Amino acid sequence: MKQSVKNAFLLGGICTVAYMFVYFVRNILSVVSPKMINDGMYSESEIGSLSSIFFITYAIGQLINGILGDKIKAKYMLSLGLILSGLTNFVFCFENTNFISAYISYALCGFFLSMIYGPMTKLVAENLEPIYASRSSVAYNFSSHLGSPIAGIVAVIFAWQLVFLCGGLTLVLCGVACYIIFTYLEKKGVITYKVSDNTEVKRNGIKMLFERKIVKFTAVSLLTGIVRTTVVFWLPTYYTQYLGYTPEQSAIVFTVTTLITSLNALLAITIYEKLNRNLDLTMILSFGTSAIFFISCIFIKQPITNVIFINLAIFAANCSSTMLWSRYCPGLRSTGLVSSATGFLDFVSYMAASISSTIFANAVTDIGWNGLIIVWSILMFLGVFVSIPYDKNTHYLDE
Repeated sequence: MKQSVKNAFLLGGICTVAYMFVYFVRNILSVVSPKMINDGMYSESEIGSLSSIFFITYAIGQLINGILGDKIKAKYMLSLGLILSGLTNFVFCFENTNFISAYISYALCGFFLSMIYGPMTKLVAENLEPIYASRSSVAYNFSSHLGSPIAGIVAVIFAWQLVFLCGGLTLVLCGVACYIIFTYLEKKGVITYKVSDNTEVKRNGIKMLFERKIVKFTAVSLLTGIVRTTVVFWLPTYYTQYLGYTPEQSAIVFTVTTLITSLNALLAITIYEKLNRNLDLTMILSFGTSAIFFISCIFIKQPITNVIFINLAIFAANCSSTMLWSRYCPGLRSTGLVSSATGFLDFVSYMAASISSTIFANAVTDIGWNGLIIVWSILMFLGVFVSIPYDKNTHYLDE
């Protein structure tokens, strides 16, 4: 086996496991929210506020930590982010009756988790050949979708407080393991760090980002962020309130469906390759299919069929998300600003998720679930127009 392939397995594998646990913890509030509401601990609006605060701090953290990720070793960023976010889950678990402590701890959890993705993408992009960097990125983005079913399984087994406790412990152990393994790989020469403080280089890098459609992909990040984060977050509540499932049934359905939709990363890359690596066309098909499946949910009331259609809509939208995070971001290697660009795009994604989470929580009361589904389908139709190429420069990424 070529050394470059071995390095890809080593580095990509570590990032894949770490990112899976990040999303396990990120999805806990979503899967246990029906139980929290039923217990009378929190209302829908309070759950919406918690999620919004998390997304805001996560978004701001992506912007800050994305820039820091181009200056500080990923070993420190990742391990510290995992450990500190794990500790905040412990606080949330034991201080959940104190709303101020609960909100502060959950907000800090969002910020600390934002220390992971930008530095991780830079680490992979700059230490692996472009083809292996892209495939490793697909792997850890695929693993992020496994976090939802894992959270669902744990939520079925344990009380919601214990689910947060399990998540915190997992992150702390993962953070310690990452520090040890990255230190070992540094000594072996598998990991090296490219840090530039040259102002002219940064200026050229920013200019290159605009040439490489950063504005267009900012819009893609906004739209896919709403679906992959906010819509998925409210799925268990949607299953309970709109389709009539019990909280326990809702958690099981959420676990099964998110496990299936996690395969979107593999399908997206397959479609991308079949379409001669045409990024724009892949996203047009993705957004268009998602819009059709969302609008179909209004006319199909049978619970099982409705569950299938709404998850197909999310599945399709997430194919565009895969293109953004697994193809576009690692393809910015030559700009020297992979972490900063990834952090900025993630910032946009989660700011959109934060705002939409609060809006959706109130919209359920004002316009009902049918009205909300129409909004989701309109957003996906907008994605189609955003993805249409308006010039001939369709090959703008590192190969």
